[in-house]
Amino acid sequence: MVSICIITKNEKDALKQCLEKLSGYDFELVVVDTGSVDGTTKMARQYTQSIYEFAWCNDFAKAKNYAVSRAKNDMVLVIDSDEYLRKINVEELKTQMKKNPKSVGRIERINQLYQGGEIRESREFINRLFDRRYFQYKGKIHEQIVSKDSGSYATYRTSVVVDHSGYLLSEEARQQKVQRNIRLLEETLAEDGSDPYILYQLGKSHFMAGSYESACSYFFEALSFDLDPALEYVIDLVDSYGYAMLNSGRAAEAIGYEGIYKEFGKYADFQFLMGLIYMNNEQYDNAVCEFLKASEQKECRMKGVNSFLAYYNIGVIYECLGDKKRAVEYYQKCGEYKQAKIRLEEMSDTK
Repeated sequence: MVSICIITKNEKDALKQCLEKLSGYDFELVVVDTGSVDGTTKMARQYTQSIYEFAWCNDFAKAKNYAVSRAKNDMVLVIDSDEYLRKINVEELKTQMKKNPKSVGRIERINQLYQGGEIRESREFINRLFDRRYFQYKGKIHEQIVSKDSGSYATYRTSVVVDHSGYLLSEEARQQKVQRNIRLLEETLAEDGSDPYILYQLGKSHFMAGSYESACSYFFEALSFDLDPALEYVIDLVDSYGYAMLNSGRAAEAIGYEGIYKEFGKYADFQFLMGLIYMNNEQYDNAVCEFLKASEQKECRMKGVNSFLAYYNIGVIYECLGDKKRAVEYYQKCGEYKQAKIRLEEMSDTK
């Protein structure tokens, strides 16, 4: 039915968890190792015999295209070794593939990442399921699925949901990954010319490294292109630029986001960001208004911006303004959110 294709290198423990979650389904599991020395391939043989070697050449697209070429099925689903199946409806997936033979299926990925000293979850939809007769990968890093005839293509959401732990790294590992990504992205930019998506990814990499001023520069350049505001990466680009400005002490400049509210203000994540921008500019009434708007939304990308995180920030505002009664009210709305419980305990101790 479907071949699951995975490229890996020195990720034995992560890959084991990845393969464990995928076992038990009627999938062919194809693992391509790009130079592991930690026993990855030996471990992988517990789950599949379709294991191949590929000499790493600083090109993720080439490695993934090779993995796809080794599959027994034309329909392939590409998974990273630090992604773990959370949910799938196989019968629904079969129906979706049958209805969309020449389209690309998108999976839902739940990213776990450190933010503000806490582990947060963000949701995104990424292209991963396709028929290899019509599609392939392109790009050294942050590779994209492209049509073999260079044409545009339709996408659809699949029933596949995965967890992604790739951002939960030690500081050393994080910096190594970031610097590798920046190097490959800069090479791509030099070879292929200015491209908004590559500039966006460079901004994200510098953001991940904590270099917020550099991130701002790349985000600003990416936004100089005529971009479709409905594209998911453009929506994230706008949000990421806003956070980069706040993190680099440019909150006053970020007020300019009022000018793009018409295009992006319908999203909970943007409303929450605007709340933070107003909060950092001491426009507290506007901040509360935006956080309340976000709390009324049913969907969001970053978990909590439409619920406990929005309520928590409202609580902080009221506490700072001396309105402890309303602060307690909103902290209590946060449920089990740790930071809110801490504030409630400290406020109780000061009575």
